[in-house]
Amino acid sequence: MKLSTKARYGLKAMVDIAMQDETGDHVSVATLARSQGISESYLEQIIGKLKKAGLIMSARGAQGGYRLSFEPEEISVYSILNAVEDTNLVDCVSVDEQAVCKNACTCSVRPLWLKLQSRINAVLLETTLKDMAEDYKFQMERSKLES
Repeated sequence: MKLSTKARYGLKAMVDIAMQDETGDHVSVATLARSQGISESYLEQIIGKLKKAGLIMSARGAQGGYRLSFEPEEISVYSILNAVEDTNLVDCVSVDEQAVCKNACTCSVRPLWLKLQSRINAVLLETTLKDMAEDYKFQMERSKLES
């Protein structure tokens, strides 16, 4: 499974927001875009999807920006990725009736796709934003020690 840049940047943005959320501050799109090295307009598209999914909330003004709508341990990686894009390996494992393959019942490889999709979903569902933020903190501390 290859994730799009929207999925990767969306996940990174959520980790950045979670890290900042510990201080109680909002994070601006400009700050997030700078830390990821992408354009603000591209990130705003992604942020819009995350906000529409109810994962983040915004505040206007000089101290405005984005914060998490829930505690990081309550937000799964699955919910973040699905807010940004379809995470199905192939169309025939989708729950969207229009995407289902007409040959699904006779396809020799569909059982494999279903098994893979099930395992991917399990990992994405059990991994929380808190897990990712803690892993990132550990990674950053480790890189400081190696420098």
